[in-house]
Amino acid sequence: MFLISIFFSCKDTSQSKQVSDGSSDHSESFVWLLGNWERSNEQEGKKTFETWEKLSKSEYHGFGYTLENADTIWHENIKLINRENQWNFEVTGKDESLPTIFRIRNIENESFISENQENEFPKLISYSRNGEYLNAVISGGKTEILFEFVTINGH
Repeated sequence: MFLISIFFSCKDTSQSKQVSDGSSDHSESFVWLLGNWERSNEQEGKKTFETWEKLSKSEYHGFGYTLENADTIWHENIKLINRENQWNFEVTGKDESLPTIFRIRNIENESFISENQENEFPKLISYSRNGEYLNAVISGGKTEILFEFVTINGH
């Protein structure tokens, strides 16, 4: 099962200034994602977490996982990486050797949208932050899944 955290918040867009289409440096554009997050809208009996760190001006790493009764039932490695002046969102799930690559098509203050129309699902992954909350949405076709996270380290 391909699962990724994506958030879309109901924020005041008048304060959201577009900084790029995803095709330039903007190495500080993702610092709002850093830290430890716990999903607040997870199914009962499960806990989902996501952790992000900045490795360099061109690479951020994330790790997402879900626990059920202290057992890890799902996990994925995530990267935001700038290659040849293009930011990509790369996801490598459990038992996958190669990442699925989503091209970042829009970066705004504390949000981005990535896309891979060739992928079965999802085709779009978007993240946004609103204060202590991080929202992610994965979507494709008529299906849309919202992940709501809250910071667990006060970052």
